[in-house]
Amino acid sequence: MKRILWRRRIRFARTRLRELVMIARGLLFTRHPVLAHIIPIRRCNLTCSYCNEYDAFSKPVPVDVMSRRIDRLASFGTSIITISGGEPLLHPELEAIIRHIRKRGMIAGMITNGYLLTPQRIESLNQAGLEHLQISIDNVRPDDVSKKSLKVLDQKLELLASYAIFQVNINSVLGSPVRNPKDALEVARRARSLGFTSTVGVLHDNNGQLQHLSESHQKIFREIMDMGRRSYSRFNYFQHNVSHGRVHAWRCRAGSRYLYVCEDGLVHYCSQQRGYPAIPLERYTRELLDHEYHTEKPCAPRCTIACVQQVGLLDNWRDPQTRRAFEQPSGTLVQLPSAIREEN
Repeated sequence: MKRILWRRRIRFARTRLRELVMIARGLLFTRHPVLAHIIPIRRCNLTCSYCNEYDAFSKPVPVDVMSRRIDRLASFGTSIITISGGEPLLHPELEAIIRHIRKRGMIAGMITNGYLLTPQRIESLNQAGLEHLQISIDNVRPDDVSKKSLKVLDQKLELLASYAIFQVNINSVLGSPVRNPKDALEVARRARSLGFTSTVGVLHDNNGQLQHLSESHQKIFREIMDMGRRSYSRFNYFQHNVSHGRVHAWRCRAGSRYLYVCEDGLVHYCSQQRGYPAIPLERYTRELLDHEYHTEKPCAPRCTIACVQQVGLLDNWRDPQTRRAFEQPSGTLVQLPSAIREEN
């Protein structure tokens, strides 16, 4: 255990230094992506009813194809690559993908449901160089909406606490599909007791929509936000606007500072804008990065995608967006309903 703690401290110090360099570079320069999400497999081992980011049949993307995509992102100067899905732990060569991200000098993160974690798999992720892992836990006990429950995953969290040397964040959720909002508080407290960071998000329903939180939900939301540790991911004041059902004034840099690369290798604005602009990564250019940096996104005021908004904090204060999008984005977005109150 002492060896794990020592390795964890070293990895944490190195990762934190790399994060500080990432932030400084992001503030100084605007012509590179800060964060890219890549999808090595769309298949998932769960069927959460609110999720629109999985299927039950897709094959894993070959590792050589993923490596070429990572190389392309590295050529743009990308700072962070987060692996998502589907369920990335279903990919048989996931560790090779992580190693290639690290080899190209980028921070390596992953979002997983955690079901497939074992001591051996955690050590394999340690050896590959994983730096961040996030699990979203939706309730205390599984129900027909979500199987990502604390009751099922608590043993996996204990394994992470014992064996992981990478940083772990547990995201709890509130929103209309959540039957017991106090579950989020229990999840957050458990995460903190194990030494993990804790965040909270607002969960959309299976129609991809959000409603503002009730007063009782708001109280729990504020309590969880207050207990979170300080890190760059804690700059999420926009979540308060989401929780109140208010539009948020910001400059979305999706397609430039943030890229979402699906399993087919197409670049989309985000997970909820799949199909737009859907340009192959190998044909994506610095000119397109610059165009999207200066393009106003019609969906931005009601956006609910936290990672894109966090990246946007680097540039919200500069470079007004004066260009129009290539065409009107799709209407099937996960966003706030249009009939909401304007922010004063």
